[in-house]
Amino acid sequence: MKNHLISGGCGFVGKNMVRKLYNSTSDRIVFIDNLSVGTAPETWLEHPLNREIKGLKIYGEDERLVYIESDFIDIIRHLIKDPEWFNTEFGLDIVEFADVFHFAAIVGGRAMIDGDPMKVALDLSIDAEFFYWCTRAKPKRILYPSSSAAYPISKQTEAGAIQLRETDINFANMGQPDMTYGWTKLTGEFLAKIAAENYGLHIACIRPFSGYGEDQNYTYPIPAIAKRAVFKENPFEVWGTGYQGRDFVHIDDVIDCTLVALDKINDGTAINIGMGVLTNFRQVIEIFTGFAGYSPEIKCLLDKPVGVHSRYCNMDYVEERLGWKPKISIEEGLRRVYDAVAKKEGQHV
Repeated sequence: MKNHLISGGCGFVGKNMVRKLYNSTSDRIVFIDNLSVGTAPETWLEHPLNREIKGLKIYGEDERLVYIESDFIDIIRHLIKDPEWFNTEFGLDIVEFADVFHFAAIVGGRAMIDGDPMKVALDLSIDAEFFYWCTRAKPKRILYPSSSAAYPISKQTEAGAIQLRETDINFANMGQPDMTYGWTKLTGEFLAKIAAENYGLHIACIRPFSGYGEDQNYTYPIPAIAKRAVFKENPFEVWGTGYQGRDFVHIDDVIDCTLVALDKINDGTAINIGMGVLTNFRQVIEIFTGFAGYSPEIKCLLDKPVGVHSRYCNMDYVEERLGWKPKISIEEGLRRVYDAVAKKEGQHV
């Protein structure tokens, strides 16, 4: 049985990857999360707890879901000291990993990125120890999620917004990324390149843009806006003017493209994952309130952090190299979110 490792496995992207791998393979999925942002497996796994060994939890009758509630950096340190730690500590025959997905990170919305940048910078230490472990353990394949925040902010202004291409990041001629979060992800990409070139590791990097989905919590803008539309908020509050735009891409497309990238990229190259379409927050509000059947007044909250004015990507390289295109339109994706929120809140759709 192959073993796959997912750090940050209870976060938004991580839990969707856990479910995808469980449903599409016969392999064992080991996932780790300290639940600082993620939610406990019992709240989203469809499989019951089977047994527990020293805090390690095994789910499902086939025992293919293995979870540890822990800081990922602590697990990495255990594995660096003892490559057979899962065996010596828990008696599980987990020594080698096939695919490793490194979603663990200190993440948050704009309030976190702007409000506590040094906390976000701790991602640097997580990534450094992760890649160091990779060069020793040599997993078969590694997925490193970077971010659209790694792109130079000078290319994302109101006056000069462009579709961001992979080549807009050039380690030989750098621009300034978005706060410490952008710097950490950019540094992670650089480490991935070094690990691929100097240690022969199979690594793919992705730069997801604004991912969203039905199972996101209300700290994310899309479900938060959907909830307010469900309850017919009026006036409808928006951070800033609401004309700042993002490239919203559904989580199913993010997961699908991630797995294609891991199949077709091995040299640490980073690719965009988005729709290639700029949608501003007023448009999102208009779509959601259209589902709700009303047209509210818009109230601008100009004292709230908004980040760059426009951030969206060019998907030509992905289409040409990977042969991949997103499948879920913004209208379909937002409808799914709206219906899920309405059901959750006990409102008739």
